Amino acid sequence: MEKIPMTPAGHKALNDELKQLRSVERPAIIRAIAEAREHGDLSENAEYHSAREKQSFIEGRIKELEGMLGLAQVIDPKTLSGPIKFGATVVLVDEDDNEKTYQIVGEAEADIEKALLNIKSPLARALIGKEEGDTVEVRTPGGSKDYEILKISYV
Repeated sequence: MEKIPMTPAGHKALNDELKQLRSVERPAIIRAIAEAREHGDLSENAEYHSAREKQSFIEGRIKELEGMLGLAQVIDPKTLSGPIKFGATVVLVDEDDNEKTYQIVGEAEADIEKALLNIKSPLARALIGKEEGDTVEVRTPGGSKDYEILKISYV
């Protein structure tokens, strides 16, 4: 099995979610199922079916998180330097002079809304190995776009 790279913050977030699901969500859904059973006929009991569906989702997510955390390779960006690689925080400017800052992270913690860029994304793949001052061309489904790398940091 291939290791899953993640930052310490990403590892902590997944671990926190797993603890929440195990200690809060799972017991709550078990109580909800027990309560719904007390209402009698299960074949027409919407509360029971809804609770069972939610239980299935929770159990699936717990297994998914356990799998990811079991394969996790935690990489602390503070120990890195040099050209762009996993964990780098990169300040870019595009051809329209729009400045953007991204951190390159693993798939499990990627969230473009929080500027956490999936290492397997076209932009991250184009940035890997580049240095400050370099220009990269990124081909995306929306077309080609050029970026200049203004700053690289590992924080």
